[in-house]
Amino acid sequence: MAAEPTAHELLRKHRPTLDQALEAIRTRAYWSPHPEHPKAYGENGSLDAAAGKAAFDALLGNRLDLADQPGIDDWVGGEVSPYGIELGVTYPHPDIDVLLPAMRAGQRAWRDAGPELRAVVCLEILKRISDRTHQFAHAVMHTSGQAFMMAFQAGGPHAQDRGLEAVAYAYAEQVRTPEQAEWTKPQGKRDPLVLTKRFTAVPRGIGLVIGCNTFPTWNGYPGLFASLATGNAVLVKPHPRAVLPLALTVRIARDVLAEAGFDPNLVALAAERPGEGIAKTLALRPEIKIIDYTGSTAFGDWLETNAHQAQVYTEKAGVNTVIVHSTDDYQGMLSNLAFSLSLYSGQMCTTPQNLLIPRDGIATDQGHKSFDEVTADLARAVDGLLGDDARANALLGAIVNPDVKARLEAAAGLGEVALASREVAHPEFPGAVVRTPVIVKLDGAKPDDEAAYMSECFGPVSFAVAVDSAADAVELLRRTVREKGAMTVGAYTTDAATEQAVEDACLEEAAQLSLNLTGGVYVNQTAAFSDFHGSGGNPAANAALTDSAFVANRFRMVEVRREA
Repeated sequence: MAAEPTAHELLRKHRPTLDQALEAIRTRAYWSPHPEHPKAYGENGSLDAAAGKAAFDALLGNRLDLADQPGIDDWVGGEVSPYGIELGVTYPHPDIDVLLPAMRAGQRAWRDAGPELRAVVCLEILKRISDRTHQFAHAVMHTSGQAFMMAFQAGGPHAQDRGLEAVAYAYAEQVRTPEQAEWTKPQGKRDPLVLTKRFTAVPRGIGLVIGCNTFPTWNGYPGLFASLATGNAVLVKPHPRAVLPLALTVRIARDVLAEAGFDPNLVALAAERPGEGIAKTLALRPEIKIIDYTGSTAFGDWLETNAHQAQVYTEKAGVNTVIVHSTDDYQGMLSNLAFSLSLYSGQMCTTPQNLLIPRDGIATDQGHKSFDEVTADLARAVDGLLGDDARANALLGAIVNPDVKARLEAAAGLGEVALASREVAHPEFPGAVVRTPVIVKLDGAKPDDEAAYMSECFGPVSFAVAVDSAADAVELLRRTVREKGAMTVGAYTTDAATEQAVEDACLEEAAQLSLNLTGGVYVNQTAAFSDFHGSGGNPAANAALTDSAFVANRFRMVEVRREA
């Protein structure tokens, strides 16, 4: 009963936002409660730019205290920013034999709270994260290598939108079944059979969120909030190079849960020692019933094959393709593609890799353009976009790890280079590794080239692949999605038959398609409440962010019936 005043206040405060989110996922129209502009923060308890930077700086070189989390047996750390500075933050290391039982202890009260109260508690967590968006932006920037503005938006409001979207879907699925029902079956001349039935959304157990290096919050929040909103406890295992943003998230969640009268151990952190590989150990624990993972195909496949006790949601790797057949806005197409290839140094699961271009060239509003002209013009568009170092740094960010740098350097040896990568000096962070994209020309008819363009080359590497015809491009697209998966597909064409063929291929292979983008929307960007990130229907991911299927299997509806 002690939590009732807090519950009432949370419902009054957040129920309107929940209703707006429910309407947004129904209409798929644009909506966001989280401001994208840095100047929107600084009032009503939120941190402005200076306060957010100071709050981030205060974390460096110190312990991030979760002292009330059970089973702390060590303090671990070691993050080094892609911009070349050591963060020096240490985190509690868990004794999982102590922590996991403690996490289960609070689930009954959390289950009994019901879908609505769970939802508004989650919205309070998101509100407090939103208030600290400036602090989170620096934390995301210095763990992922994103440039500040991208870290601010993608790691802040866009990630918060995805978390809220997951809460909305979770709530909608749980209340689809009524809490109670009166069941009456006529029996002719005899008295009817009458039962009272009560239905409860019952959580599966403990959810495990395995974080990624490049988008720790954007990719982490959907699973975290989907599991929490459906009544599960959540253990967050960050990527060892990107612990800070998720550790801050866990700390805020624990504070909100405790203030709302729930067990803070419903959300906990599992930071690991260097080389420990705790994710495999946790993934096989019988207490873990849900796993959310973003990362390499190899480990995603391992989870799907071995974590039999858990419902596993994976976002793995794919080979994203753009068909360039024809356009009525050649400059707009080039500009749009140049930005898509450059943003965050191509270190996004949605960045285009293969550009399929007819070897005889394409029709444009500027006349016919040969294959070589298209690739040369695209190279000039990228050069023009990134020619100024200040703008280049703002778009590219830093290379997130040495593996990406190695792939970038090796790509130049795979074929004729249409655009060479160059180093960009960062005036504020001399230790940052900043590189512009490389574009390599390959031939779709040569078996030796196929090994390159049919493998994911994560990072600022793209292949301009010559194909014989539009039909060949569509067939190669179809084969690529079916065998390797794709998070995104793009196409440029003024021909209705080609457009229909591309659309049919994407519908049949379950790939998200963007057609003829020439303005300020890009193939590698998706908006919460409207766009689906992934489909769950091809090898790149077995789930979509976010749809009903992403939340509905995180709980079970259990019935208790009595004679009335």
